[in-house]
Amino acid sequence: MGNGNEGNRKPWWILVGGRRRLGRALAETLAPEHNLVLTSSLSWKTEAPWITELSKQTQVRCLRWGAENPDMVPTMMADLAALGAAGISLNCAVLVSGTFPENPLGQWAPDNLDATWRLNLTFPLLVAQAVAPRLADGGCLQLLLDIAIHRPFLKRLPYSVAKAGLAALVPGLARMLAPRVRVVGHALGTVLPDPESDPVWLASRTLLQRNGTPEDLARALRFAADSPYLTGEILTLDGGTLLV
Repeated sequence: MGNGNEGNRKPWWILVGGRRRLGRALAETLAPEHNLVLTSSLSWKTEAPWITELSKQTQVRCLRWGAENPDMVPTMMADLAALGAAGISLNCAVLVSGTFPENPLGQWAPDNLDATWRLNLTFPLLVAQAVAPRLADGGCLQLLLDIAIHRPFLKRLPYSVAKAGLAALVPGLARMLAPRVRVVGHALGTVLPDPESDPVWLASRTLLQRNGTPEDLARALRFAADSPYLTGEILTLDGGTLLV
């Protein structure tokens, strides 16, 4: 999908996981200043009205990438090659996709551990491998992490382990991809609280006494993308939660 504004000179960003909740909110926040490639594990057909509205602001391309797809690696490579053939040069990639499952000690089993790590570690690793070579010179690969890399969640320890693995990827890829591409991670506190959570209690756990917003995250993403001397670092965006 796209709006056909071929003369549009805004930079192209790819949001991996740009269909639901935080990814969607980021797409809407970034659209005025960026052309967007959005990925989802599900079909985009049901999202046609939303994409039509988004396309009034910017160019949009939609791809279907899923961690469960056995052909996901060749699918990603083919899609990225097609973008390049269409003259689209990606300036920034943001890896948003992931899950937040509870896996308490005593309930760990090969199937639920595999599912947690496949979506939160294996899939992002494969995406980073595919996307990094397609970024323009000076481009930025940005990984959304979690403050769990600093203070693991006891009921979500396998999730915390997955995010810690992604955190190790930041300096590693920064060294591998330098000087052409920069890599930045973001250790997030509560940004766009889950509808089933208690936002008042979550806000009380921060120094700033509020939860984060997609706009807060978008500012951090823009900062990293526009900072040519920044790479290999993990920025913490948590309202001071780690200091409480």
